[in-house]
Amino acid sequence: MDILISVLSFVVALGLLIAIHEFGHFWVARKVGVKVITFSIGFGKPLWKTTFGADQTEFVIGAIPLGGYVKMLDEREGEVAAFELHRAFTQKTLGQRFAVVAAGPLANFIFAIFAYWALFVIGVPGIKPIVDAVEVNSPFSQAGLQTGDQIYAIAGKDTPTLESARMTLIENILSQAKVEVLVAQPEAEKRTLLLDLSQTPVDAISGNLLQYLGFTPYRPKLPAVIGRVVPGGAGEAAGLEEGDEIVMVDGQSMDDWVKWAEYVRAKAEHPLELLIIRNNAKMSLVVTPATVETQNGKIGRVGLAPYVPADFYDDLRATQHYSVVPAVGAAIVKTWDMSILTLQMFAKMLTGQASLENISGPISIAQYAGMSAQIGYISFISFMAIISVSLGVLNLLPVPLLDGGHLMYYTIEFFKGSPVSDAAQEFGQKIGIVLLGSLMFLAVINDISRVMS
Repeated sequence: MDILISVLSFVVALGLLIAIHEFGHFWVARKVGVKVITFSIGFGKPLWKTTFGADQTEFVIGAIPLGGYVKMLDEREGEVAAFELHRAFTQKTLGQRFAVVAAGPLANFIFAIFAYWALFVIGVPGIKPIVDAVEVNSPFSQAGLQTGDQIYAIAGKDTPTLESARMTLIENILSQAKVEVLVAQPEAEKRTLLLDLSQTPVDAISGNLLQYLGFTPYRPKLPAVIGRVVPGGAGEAAGLEEGDEIVMVDGQSMDDWVKWAEYVRAKAEHPLELLIIRNNAKMSLVVTPATVETQNGKIGRVGLAPYVPADFYDDLRATQHYSVVPAVGAAIVKTWDMSILTLQMFAKMLTGQASLENISGPISIAQYAGMSAQIGYISFISFMAIISVSLGVLNLLPVPLLDGGHLMYYTIEFFKGSPVSDAAQEFGQKIGIVLLGSLMFLAVINDISRVMS
């Protein structure tokens, strides 16, 4: 089921974003008088096609949903009738051709702005960035962060949620900056700390960044009370029921669900003697955790989920929210920040400051799509906004075959006074094929490596 959700979410997300990108090209092409022959979402064998409009433009959905294209009337691709010559792409002015090509990435950025605007108006939920523990000699420890502090701002940006704090930290790690962090204890005055991120490796971003920086987020203790028993699990076989409170395991007090879960993980196939309370009466049971294989090795699992009261996290909940008009500015800033972040990450990988393992391919993107879709629509919209920004930035890179490559040619044409020669463009296409082919190969290898591990 998870695989099906991932595939469907991937197709929906990428299909929509590709359609938006290609519509940007299509819309501007029509506005400047270029005849559009084909509008395709996906490559390869057509799964479905039809025609529309006065020009009988062919609309195609291809079998491979990893891109798309808008085919326009073009003298370079065949003979053009004299009566339609004025509608050929090559007959348009330099500015018009530039606008048509740039419109695809621009459409992706516009979608991202709209998506972030919608999220900010709805409100992005999260938990407050409150400190539970600070590791000795870590960057946060050296800055003076203390247990119980709440992080209110980093580098002048408000951080109402843990996720907003994490994203702001990522931005500043890529800049190798020293940043001011505004924090406060409960009911105390705010104070400013200086956090040194200049020595933080870029690859820390892809792991548990907060842990690397020495910051453990606060979590309230969840009592070891069973909220759900998984059918067919070791817990059900042992006779455990919903509402049971686990008070002792192998003679050890157990007052926290996380403590109980960690104990179980370390005891695969080892019988555990439990003391529980059921209906105000104490009972003894024995449960043997089953062995489960994970990427970190074998762990024990009994098939239980905790009981979480409806108001348990109320004091920790926070929402990043703006009213309708201010949300527009916030969405533009967010899209700009994510674009710069993407460019910085590309630059770090090119210069060897970040591992190429950070490149993700279609398998990883599908997994992220599925996970975000299962979390909820807010998470899925946020995922689509990030991918839309990535598509926009990627297509603007000055690589032949991409939109950015064509824009590079047009920029040269502007200064040179004449188009780039066909021979130079053909040579550029060969370079582009090698670069993009290598990038896709590396992305797929990284995906396979993640799956295998």
